[in-house]
Amino acid sequence: MTRFLGVDLAWAEGTATKPANETGLACIDEDGHVLDAGWARGTHAVLAWIDSMWEPGAVLAIDAPLVVNNPAGMRLCERETGNRYGGWFVSANASNLARPWQGGVSIRRGLEASGWTYTDGLSPVDPGTASFFECYPYTTLVGAEEFGYDDKRPRYKRMGSSLPPDQRRAARAIVCDDLIQRLWRLQTAMPPLDLSTHPVSDSLVTSHSPLLDRAYKHREDLIDALVSAWTASLWWHHGVERSQVLGAGDQASADGHRPTIIAPARPQQRRAR
Repeated sequence: MTRFLGVDLAWAEGTATKPANETGLACIDEDGHVLDAGWARGTHAVLAWIDSMWEPGAVLAIDAPLVVNNPAGMRLCERETGNRYGGWFVSANASNLARPWQGGVSIRRGLEASGWTYTDGLSPVDPGTASFFECYPYTTLVGAEEFGYDDKRPRYKRMGSSLPPDQRRAARAIVCDDLIQRLWRLQTAMPPLDLSTHPVSDSLVTSHSPLLDRAYKHREDLIDALVSAWTASLWWHHGVERSQVLGAGDQASADGHRPTIIAPARPQQRRAR
C-alpha cells in the first residue's frame, strides 16, 4: 500500500546557537490511516524521518521552495499562485537566491542523495520510484472542494488585524478548530484522511486550539503537514484531473530541475485554455 508523506518545512535551517524552528511531519496510506505524525528540528532530523518512512513508490509533498534558480524577485510558480488563487485571497512569498532561508533546497539535495526523485509534475514518475514535489497547503484548502472554502482561504495562520488585540487569538483558534473539523470529515472523502487513526492527529480533534503563539504554531505545523500528505495522495490518485502544475513554463536549471508547485485546483482556478 502506497505511503503519502507531508512535510511543513521550517525554511531557515538554524545554526549552532539558534536551533531551527519545528517542522511538521505526517505520513498516511491509501486508506487515509495516519501512519506517523509529529515534529522534528533541523535538516538532518527531517531527512532521517523521511527516510524512515521510505518505501518504493512513496509520494512526498513538501511545503517549502525546493528549486530556486532566480537571482531576485519571485519564481514563476509563485506569481501564478497569486494570479490563479488570488480571488480566494491566496498568494505566495517570494523565493530567490538572495534570500537567506534555503532549507527546502537543502532538503531536496539530501533526498536526491538518498534515492528520492524530485518531480516537477510534468513527466510521469516510475511507479516504483519514491518521489517528492513542492506543494502549498493554502492552494489545497481552496482548490479542493472537499474543504468547502468556496470563496476565501481560512485565516488560521495570522490573526485578523481588524479585531481588537485582545480578541485576535481567540478568533484565530475558532478558525483553526473549524479547519480541523473539515479535516476530520475527510474520513469519507476520496482520497480519505482519518485523523482518528493516530494519537497525535487525533489530539487535534480532542483538544481546542491553544491561544498562546508557541503552542498554536506547534499545532499549525502539524495541520499543514497533514494537508500536505493529503495533497500527495490527491496527486497520486487523480493527477492533473484534480491538480495543476504552477510554473510549468519556467526554465529548468542546468541539472534539469524546474521550480513548480503542484496545486489542487477547481476549474475556475486553472489557466484559460
